[in-house]
Amino acid sequence: MEAELWVEKYRPRKLDEIVNQEAVVERLRFFVKSGNIPHMIFSGPAGCGKTTAALCVVRELFGEDWARNHIELNASDERGINTIRGKVKDFARTKSMGGLYKIVILDEADALTAEAQQALRRMMEKYSSTCRFILICNYSSKIIEPIQSRCVVLRFRLLSKEDVKGFLRKIAERENLEVEDRALDAIFSITGGDMRKAVTLLQACAGERVTEKRVYTISGSPEPEKVGKMVDLALSGHFPEAREVLTELMFRDGVPGQDIAREILSAFHSREVPAEAVERLGECEFRISQGADPRIQIEALLAFLAARCRGAG
Repeated sequence: MEAELWVEKYRPRKLDEIVNQEAVVERLRFFVKSGNIPHMIFSGPAGCGKTTAALCVVRELFGEDWARNHIELNASDERGINTIRGKVKDFARTKSMGGLYKIVILDEADALTAEAQQALRRMMEKYSSTCRFILICNYSSKIIEPIQSRCVVLRFRLLSKEDVKGFLRKIAERENLEVEDRALDAIFSITGGDMRKAVTLLQACAGERVTEKRVYTISGSPEPEKVGKMVDLALSGHFPEAREVLTELMFRDGVPGQDIAREILSAFHSREVPAEAVERLGECEFRISQGADPRIQIEALLAFLAARCRGAG
């Protein structure tokens, strides 16, 4: 039996299968039905369906000939002007097989250099009779204005918890996988609405019953309850006990310090903490990112919380 990545196995093949994004799908369905699409920019957070939507448009426009009538490039890997003048130009200048035009999909287009974007602008004008461009990016503001003015900008929104959980439940059902609802909550919390990451994490947890604890163990992410306990101990003035929980998180569970710092912020959101604590947390995470020892930085933060508690008492 051939092994297959679930991200590709369960990637939508039709526009109607795309999760959420109703407004975008409605527009794309209209373009496909008319048979003539404009140049487009797909903008939005990672894992919300931008590349999938572009491929769905190609499939529905060209049917069985879809593979021969499009090219997909990742601009972050090939971000220079030579790529635009070479690969893109060679593809765009030839006529489509069985269609009105070909389609160039440029993923992570906001990584293109300014010089490459200027070359792309000229190419979009020159080969508009034989080619259409779909630029995919996280931030449309990083695409130069002359390109934006030549494109229809479609903005994809972040997927909600129910969107992600619903899609994961369908996968679990097809794979005969037993998954706890709290495990799905944990997957969403860890991946932040990125469907690609969520499906990959679910596949990583497969093989036995998927529980909340298994999700956190496989992903190497800190358990919110444990981090919350550590913060509560510090806020109660029990620094040694809070430090013990930190040691357990870092050395028994193997959680990176930066991930613990991010989860501390989530714990702060549900607790009354002084404004200075958030500022200290920001300094802590910055120093960790610059190479400082994570244990020392987080311990210093816990010591500050404990000292503030004692001072208030």
